[in-house]
Amino acid sequence: MKGSKVHELETDVPASDLWAIYGTLRAAELLPELLPHVLAKVVLISGDGGVGTILELIFPPGIPGLQSYKEKFVKVDNENYVKETETIEGDLLKLGFLSYRVRFEVTAKGPTSSMVRTTIEYEIDDAHPELESMVSTAALAAAAEKFAVYAKEKVPHAAT
Repeated sequence: MKGSKVHELETDVPASDLWAIYGTLRAAELLPELLPHVLAKVVLISGDGGVGTILELIFPPGIPGLQSYKEKFVKVDNENYVKETETIEGDLLKLGFLSYRVRFEVTAKGPTSSMVRTTIEYEIDDAHPELESMVSTAALAAAAEKFAVYAKEKVPHAAT
């Protein structure tokens, strides 16, 4: 069974400022800091943030069936502000997901505003239809909100 879920967030932050987080390893560094209840730790296994980079995402204790998984950056488009990751190993696959991909798209809405669109695409083994209820954009939505606040507070803007 295949499916997808999408979340969109409009921000008052320039797209380039958000891409400075999403398009680099900065997102991996910030997630455990800003959302420790979602991710306890992110470990860089290999790479520099470009295509082929592999991260291990480690969850905090208490999430049934989920301790960690590894994802690989399969697309990093710095011109169009698009990043795609694919789960390559770990608990998501052990639970019965055949594939689990996340796409982040940052789109300029104006010089000082943007939209973050996050899409989860997944395929589940037919023997585990209950896994569909595990797929949620809630953590990614929370991350988008935190990243927008962080970018607004931490990134200096040129005076207009």
